[in-house]
Amino acid sequence: MNKDQIKGRSQRLQARLKQEWARLNDDELMEAEGNIDELAARIREKYGESREKVASRINELMEEVRHEEKS
Repeated sequence: MNKDQIKGRSQRLQARLKQEWARLNDDELMEAEGNIDELAARIREKYGESREKVASRINELMEEVRHEEKS
């Protein structure tokens, strides 16, 4: 996977995260980029969802993005 592909995957994932949790802003996503635990903590703070639920949904979104690349 080249640098452009990685950037594209990251951008698609960020878009999906913003669709799922609209109260997240770009700065929060950028600060948490690459750190799933920090991202999950920010989502939990804003939405009050459990750590397990947030982690599960983030993993689902990541799999959707990966699957799109293979299609």
